[in-house]
Amino acid sequence: MAPCADFPPVFINNVKIICILRISSYIGIRKYSYDLFKNVDMTPTEAEMDILRILWKKGSCTVRYVNEKMNEKKLTGYTTTLKIMQIMFDKGLVKRNEDSRSHVYTAWVDQHETQIHLMNRLLETAFGGSASNMVMQALGSHKPSRGELSKIKKVIKDIEEERQ
Repeated sequence: MAPCADFPPVFINNVKIICILRISSYIGIRKYSYDLFKNVDMTPTEAEMDILRILWKKGSCTVRYVNEKMNEKKLTGYTTTLKIMQIMFDKGLVKRNEDSRSHVYTAWVDQHETQIHLMNRLLETAFGGSASNMVMQALGSHKPSRGELSKIKKVIKDIEEERQ
């Protein structure tokens, strides 16, 4: 049986209880607030982001598969990948299916929400909240393709039309 699969979410004091795990006689309750990153710093590390990108792209994966994909870019030991994924499970970034001998992990955080969180954090910490400084720095250090420039122009046009 997959943990949490048979339990609907419960709300206690505005906290969503999404998982009740029963491991022999121990019952552990995993709590997550509505705003995923507000109460606890669940910001993914660089290694965790590498793993999340693999999970977002592929879906559910074994540790072995994730480790093989990570080794395409940088040599990483299997036990290192396993430990990082266990930490990610504890942080609530991934969920784990323990039905088979090989545990299967799935991203538990949404890709878009995670990107927005990371961008907002970077905007505040590195650019003092200045979106223009961040955009200028990004465009100055990375030469966008014609397609990227078209998308940027469209976003600017949409924002200008929205304000009129």
